[in-house]
Amino acid sequence: MERIRILLVDDDRQNSEFLLKFLEVEGYEVTYAENGRKGWEAFSAAKPDLVLLDVNMPEMNGFELARLIRQQDHDVLIFFLTDRTEKADRLKGFSLQGNDYIPKPFYPEELIAKIKERQRVGGLYPGMRFDHRQPSLPARITIGQTIFDRNLSTIETGGVVQHLSARQSEIFTILAQHIGQTVERSHLLQSVWGNDSYANSLALNVQITYLRKALAADSTISIASLKKRGYILEVSK
Repeated sequence: MERIRILLVDDDRQNSEFLLKFLEVEGYEVTYAENGRKGWEAFSAAKPDLVLLDVNMPEMNGFELARLIRQQDHDVLIFFLTDRTEKADRLKGFSLQGNDYIPKPFYPEELIAKIKERQRVGGLYPGMRFDHRQPSLPARITIGQTIFDRNLSTIETGGVVQHLSARQSEIFTILAQHIGQTVERSHLLQSVWGNDSYANSLALNVQITYLRKALAADSTISIASLKKRGYILEVSK
């Protein structure tokens, strides 16, 4: 069976070698590059299904490399692995169409869980990065009277722009892919957090509350709850 190919680009060689071995034990085929320039050189040859990018690197940083990759390949998954965790940095990462933003330090098991979740929900296969059975969602769409920009993690209603957290944006993206349909809590928890622990379940409740507040200005949109089951994004005409 063909293995999923990963390109790891990080100038911290010691930690990268440890992570590389961990990924290989899990069955992934990993190519390593020690800075952004070498990562760009390796990208075409490696033909990765997933790129793991540090941000702070010599010669070419991770944001610059992500921009080059996206100009060439709109489908490959990009995970930023970085200690730059300020809101502006996270928004920049998602504006470059990064698929996840994982703060350092992190446990390798956490990364593996996120990769496996992408595989489970159909977003990562060898040579086929996105499952076209899932409804696709443009980067900028209008839902009801609200404009949702996935890349910038913003919603705009009546000219007022509000910023969403990365997780709020992920949750709203999934709900928007299934307007009028039930989205199971377990699916949201696995997709956004990587597991359905009790703590994460409570966190989901909080994020849904924030989303409802953010959408309050648009009377045509509501997030309905189905007790102990999930949520429905409802849009009235």
